[in-house]
Amino acid sequence: MAAKYPIGIQDFEKIRKEGYTYIDKTELIYKLANEGNYYFLSRPRRFGKSLLISTMAAYFSGKRELFKGLDIEHLEKDWTVYPILHLDLNTDKYDKKEVLEQRLNLFLSRFESRYGRDVNEVTLSQRFEGIIQRTAEKEGKPVVILIDEYDKPMLQAINDDELQDEFRGMLKAFYGALKSQDRYIRFAFLTGVTKFGKVSVFSDLNNLVDISMDARYQTICGITEKEIHEYFSEGIKNVAETNNLSEEETCKKLKKQYDGYHFRQHGKGIYNPFSLLNTFATGEFGSYWFETGTPTFLVQLLQRDNFYLPDLTEQEVTADILNSIDSLSKSPIPIIYQSGYLTIKGYDEEFKLYKLGFPNEEVEEGFTKYLLPYYTNIGAEDGPPTDRGQGLCQTICFRHPQADKGWG
Repeated sequence: MAAKYPIGIQDFEKIRKEGYTYIDKTELIYKLANEGNYYFLSRPRRFGKSLLISTMAAYFSGKRELFKGLDIEHLEKDWTVYPILHLDLNTDKYDKKEVLEQRLNLFLSRFESRYGRDVNEVTLSQRFEGIIQRTAEKEGKPVVILIDEYDKPMLQAINDDELQDEFRGMLKAFYGALKSQDRYIRFAFLTGVTKFGKVSVFSDLNNLVDISMDARYQTICGITEKEIHEYFSEGIKNVAETNNLSEEETCKKLKKQYDGYHFRQHGKGIYNPFSLLNTFATGEFGSYWFETGTPTFLVQLLQRDNFYLPDLTEQEVTADILNSIDSLSKSPIPIIYQSGYLTIKGYDEEFKLYKLGFPNEEVEEGFTKYLLPYYTNIGAEDGPPTDRGQGLCQTICFRHPQADKGWG
């Protein structure tokens, strides 16, 4: 039977029941669950964050049958069933404050219909506090809270400071309920693409552990070199045959095209899972991840900050800059890094500086192929570019036809 690749499938139960390939990350989930309570993880889009959340939901729901043959089957002895509060902010278009209010209200209303509501709970954060407490009391177990794409509203308001401030204030109060109701919470895990700083959205959550650059969890999303050979031998053969390559040549090209993400200094190389799975399924190399992205967003960001494009891959930054986009008004680099368009390429031990660059050929070629055509003015004083294929080494005057139309 041919291998089935879970392209775009983010539901762990569906993957397991329908025989899709699943890369076992459950040992790391067990480690998280048994060594702490509150976590945050930042990873680029389509890197497996939603699947990770779904796997956690199945684990804390006690669905042992879904984990047969996986590492956690032998690690977990109790398989306790906990009530789960799962909030996914990925679906709406957050172009006004009311949309976020409606999304949070929908989330709360579903649980209030089951566990009741105190009429004195007026604000969204008060209602969230009440839900956490009543759920734990009525179920007789502390709750598990899973929040996916926590930052989607603020990202969509990236060019609207007033709206972004409104979203930030609303979410700061909402997520603050986790701290106030700590005694009723077994586990909380929040994911997103970016880190809108611990001094803003998460300022009230000083017990939240950021594992985004933690050596122990650097492989929790994405695919490692070892996992490619362990899970995708059939896929490698298919790509080799389709492209008239040897398996060795195929592996080298896969590495050059999709590997190269590093989420900490001296970290392990991570492959882009979305592009890799698409390549195995089709047998064809392609810019799958980049083509499904939002290049307009990048153009708007670079244009807004008047960023000199050749400097993009010559960045040396501190950990504080990488770990927050509170400094977004000064530099677009943190969000471009966190979004997956740049990655850690080196580290200066003496000065504690991270050298950034494109992770792989897909991203570098994607910038040239999909972004440069949007720019209409080349710096006249430098003359026309001699070769667009030689990376992004041209002086660009940023002018984008959709620069005022919001998120791409």
